[in-house]
Amino acid sequence: MADITAIRNALAANIGTVSGLRTSPVLIDNPSPPIALVNLNSVDYHQAFQNGTTILNFQVSVIVGRAAERTAQRKLDAYLAPTGSGSVKAGVESNRNLDGNCDDLIVTSANAIGSITINDQIYLAAEFQITVYA
Repeated sequence: MADITAIRNALAANIGTVSGLRTSPVLIDNPSPPIALVNLNSVDYHQAFQNGTTILNFQVSVIVGRAAERTAQRKLDAYLAPTGSGSVKAGVESNRNLDGNCDDLIVTSANAIGSITINDQIYLAAEFQITVYA
């Protein structure tokens, strides 16, 4: 059986290896960018015989900085890169079994790239979609 809390914490730890990016394994009310927030979107049961595989679909929201800051776009571009010390994808996939908490994982996409409003402030952000096989 998949331990969702352990998987969520391990994902946050993997993302924590990304240069200059704080993480939270849960959604928080007042995030302080740059930060990555881990959220479980859905759970797909019965993916193999006798509950052998459960698929967990996570969304990681990366909030970079105020949209008016010139450096915010450069930071977001680095987080969106497929490789490198600033790559969220590379950080997430750096430990694909999450220290034995899952069978495998993959970052499938990054979307919703653009501005979001939090507490009357406009920030640049992106949402990474992660599929975990547990």
